[in-house]
Amino acid sequence: MKLTTAGESHGKGLFAILEGVPAGLKLDVSLIDAALARRQSGYGRGGRQKIESDRVELLSGVRDLVTLGSPIALAVWNRDYENWKEVMAPEGCDRSQRQLTKVRPGHADLAGALKFGAQDARDVLERASARETAARVAAGEICRAFLNEMNITVTGYVRSLGRVCDEKQYSFAQIEGGRRPLLGMMDGAAEEAAVALIEEAKREGDTLGGVTELRVKGLKSGFGSPMTYAEKLDARVAAALMSVQAVKGVEVGGGFSLAQAKGSAAHDEIFAEEGNFFRRTNRAGGIEGGMSNGEELVFRAAMKPIPTLMKGLKTVDLATGLPAVAAPERSDVCAVTACEAVLESALCFVLADVLAERLGGDTLAQVKERYERL
Repeated sequence: MKLTTAGESHGKGLFAILEGVPAGLKLDVSLIDAALARRQSGYGRGGRQKIESDRVELLSGVRDLVTLGSPIALAVWNRDYENWKEVMAPEGCDRSQRQLTKVRPGHADLAGALKFGAQDARDVLERASARETAARVAAGEICRAFLNEMNITVTGYVRSLGRVCDEKQYSFAQIEGGRRPLLGMMDGAAEEAAVALIEEAKREGDTLGGVTELRVKGLKSGFGSPMTYAEKLDARVAAALMSVQAVKGVEVGGGFSLAQAKGSAAHDEIFAEEGNFFRRTNRAGGIEGGMSNGEELVFRAAMKPIPTLMKGLKTVDLATGLPAVAAPERSDVCAVTACEAVLESALCFVLADVLAERLGGDTLAQVKERYERL
């Protein structure tokens, strides 16, 4: 499969073209819209979420809500474009308005302006913005529908937010049914403490990050390959998760904790029963040698605090070269809940891509039949 997105944060909308989805997949637009709403959710979000109410519009590749096998084009329109048309219209606009030259630390502003020769960092930041992920979520939910046909399920939750961390271990079923509405955490006391921390950061004009945990159930063994580095499943997933804005670290299974363990406590012993292989632990996170091993896949991703601070950080004005305070722009205090939703969609795309690559097939029926034979 191939996924390409386009669009700017305050442009007309966000767009995606998803290639390689087989014919015959039934789509439910309400499920895509629900995922888009979850991407906008979470305590600590900013004013932009009050303006937008994201909905997907299917433009091509689908007829009567069934995929045709051709490229799928979709759009998520920006309502806020009406407020920005004078400075963002592709057909012609006033570039002198709403310029951003006081480049923000932690953003793409300065490096991007230097790379692309921009005098106004808005030429870069509008595309680098996490608003781009609306298109990825919409496309990722089509991939999720494809995975569901093979009984492959993806879920996740917010494991930590700032210094508040939930160290408990949860089953896949518990996560699916127990994610709390405010922040997507599992433990009520931890969520309550996290809300208080967000309020504290808001009063201080600061921001917060956190860690999300993702799980995949139902993927059979043998997806991915050790034969080339580009085919390794963990490498492909890590790349997809790291591509999400503000993500600065990814773990598979036990992750960094395995570096502190002895080998005898780091690996998963193998057992067999009636010809079926299994493991009683899952420290590898369901991936060995770059391939799925039939156990649950487990990933964690660390999101840094949002770099747009209302109190502003020290920087330099790109136009004058003089010291300045970074422009605040409209911002969230915390978006870890939204990030978790985006990461699920990014993961769904990688898994769908890996399945389509190994199984082939022009129709959903062909893909399902091949998967069942494994």
